[in-house]
Amino acid sequence: MLQLQTVREKKDEIIQALKKRTIDAAPLVENVLRLDEKRRATQTQLDAVLAESNKLSKEIGMLFKSGKAQEANILKEKTVALKEDSKSLGDTLNTTAEELQVLLYQIPNVPHESVAAGNSEEDNEEIFVEGDIPKLIPNALPHWELASKYNIIDFELGVKITGAGFPVYKGKGARLQRALISYFLDKNTASGYTEMQVPYLVNATSGYGTGQLPDKEGQMYHVGEDDLYLIPTAEVPVTNLFRNELLNKKDFPICYTAYTPCFRREAGSYGAHVRGLNRLHQFDKVEIVRVEHPTNSYKALDGMVEHVKTILRELKLPYRILRLCGGDLGFTAALTYDFEVFSTAQDRWLEISSVSNFETYQANRLKLRYKDENGKSQLAHTLNGSALALPRVLAGILENCQTEKGIKIPKVLVPYCGFEMID
Repeated sequence: MLQLQTVREKKDEIIQALKKRTIDAAPLVENVLRLDEKRRATQTQLDAVLAESNKLSKEIGMLFKSGKAQEANILKEKTVALKEDSKSLGDTLNTTAEELQVLLYQIPNVPHESVAAGNSEEDNEEIFVEGDIPKLIPNALPHWELASKYNIIDFELGVKITGAGFPVYKGKGARLQRALISYFLDKNTASGYTEMQVPYLVNATSGYGTGQLPDKEGQMYHVGEDDLYLIPTAEVPVTNLFRNELLNKKDFPICYTAYTPCFRREAGSYGAHVRGLNRLHQFDKVEIVRVEHPTNSYKALDGMVEHVKTILRELKLPYRILRLCGGDLGFTAALTYDFEVFSTAQDRWLEISSVSNFETYQANRLKLRYKDENGKSQLAHTLNGSALALPRVLAGILENCQTEKGIKIPKVLVPYCGFEMID
């Protein structure tokens, strides 16, 4: 959430920057400033009324002590009217503040200066490509057919138990999943991230804290009786560990990693491009989250990108990095790099990671602050990334590593899964 002071001071710059997202934010920003002015004016009136009421209360006490009850009673009548005014002004202030909060939630983060204007993923910028695209065997199969051929993933059994988008991993498929999770966590912890185990359900306050609510409410599974949400990513519970926290400068950097299943409704997702593991309602992901001093957050972002690169190099998967344009940028992000692995059997790129800097946007919602060198409270910067999301990594391994004899497991995973081939 943008800070009100920033909106007041940089109104024109914010409106112009949000055009990169193909958004005309002028009406929304103007309404925010109008409500903010009303809120501040109401607060000033309320403060004046309360001050007058307190002044009269002291005078009334003194008059009673002096035996001037009649004069005191006259002033008491005035305080009754002032109490009514204060209640009315208080109600107006609360209503205005709530309306203002609703509007602030509707303004997305301001894109970083390096973000290009654009309407959709077609306008994203490819900034890095690495790895050789393998030449597959004749009659190579997509991963959903390989899953059936080698009996390692059962999509139909998942439909029977739950519905589409909830696969069942079997035998070597399940072991390969577990191997990937352990490998990712080991890589992350070796790079200085502290491993955490966090809840898979969060309350609404946590959803608002990281920006999934109200923006992505339709994509989240809601447990209505308990008013809890199944997490769409470990980013939500991990980042919310720092909600309402006041840190010290020496606490930076804070680096956490967590494995969780993730749940996304993905309503309206149909067709070949979402077949198999390409898009699921439940999937596994290992996340990295950082809380940084504002002066170091973009250096930290570059470090996270390099970290994900090392993982993909060890897996020997061809990949590329995109810098997302304004129209494809997530609601809360200032800058996002997407990693995509090339699926040779499907002849297309599959997104496997997003690495983002949110600057102060999440921290303002979370009230996540630190004390600067002058002892003043300042907002921290938050970042997160996938290291990595499993389904499309697994799809890439199955498709790109298929041979006439079976699927050859990347060498780095063999110690984790205990076999070299799925056959």
